[in-house]
Amino acid sequence: MGKIFSIFGPTGLGKSSLAIELAKKINGEIIGVDSRQVYKGIPIGTAQPNSSQLNEVPHHLIGFKNLNEKISAGEYMKLIDKKIDQILLKNKSPILCGGTGLYFKTLKEGIFEGSHTNEEIRTRLENEYDNDKQAIFEKLQKIDTNYSKIVHINNKKRLVRALEVFETTGKTMSENFDSSTLKSRYVDDYYFIYLTMHNDLLHPRIYKRIKIMIEDGMVDEVEKITRSKIDISHIDYIGFKELTSFLDKEISIDEAIERIFIRSRQYAKRQKKWFNANNFDEVFSLDDISSNDIVDKFIQIN
Repeated sequence: MGKIFSIFGPTGLGKSSLAIELAKKINGEIIGVDSRQVYKGIPIGTAQPNSSQLNEVPHHLIGFKNLNEKISAGEYMKLIDKKIDQILLKNKSPILCGGTGLYFKTLKEGIFEGSHTNEEIRTRLENEYDNDKQAIFEKLQKIDTNYSKIVHINNKKRLVRALEVFETTGKTMSENFDSSTLKSRYVDDYYFIYLTMHNDLLHPRIYKRIKIMIEDGMVDEVEKITRSKIDISHIDYIGFKELTSFLDKEISIDEAIERIFIRSRQYAKRQKKWFNANNFDEVFSLDDISSNDIVDKFIQIN
């Protein structure tokens, strides 16, 4: 078995297309590493591979969870291991591709045993966050200074999770990562690659993709969710709030698009900050090299 290419980078970069081209050349199948793309019913807003891409190369862990379900990083790591097993049994090459920093860290460093969810504590912390997110953030800064440096105050999910872990285990998130014992069976085989792009090039790509999402039916997708009355706050679907406001005739579609663009840029900035604080086996800037050339370099590495 060769290296298991694990491709990460910010939203809108073109990771999926690059992974597909790589898969074609090395007889590969792609495993999604994205906390949003795991959900059914929201393929447009979470930029899941489209039907054409899915037909080109087999994809795994895409659109398999119900909207009301939650999944932890530890559970996801186990699912990835299982999918790698299945792909290798077919004598094919697994390729990981995504943008969720926590999943990257879990695959690279493992996760502490006993990690679990306490719904009562989480609900209380979420309410505290909604009432005063600054106070919650300052609490994390006092408890875990290092982790607070890579968690944005607006990232409710990760901020609440860090405090929940502290309350349930008595250890900070940093301490738990340092003492992690539960690791992927393939941790020594992963070859972590970080793709980056200057904002002058990335931001127009993000805006163009949002426009395409709207044309492809993102408004209808959001309307179906609102009619179902399913709580999707745990997903952090960028665009849901904005398009709900449009559907309620509170803002125009152009204003909704602009707000989605701003949030998407902010998300990409947080992703970059997270990834820049971690080590990768290779870093490629798409400012300097084409995706085809990068694929060729991958093949040489393998």
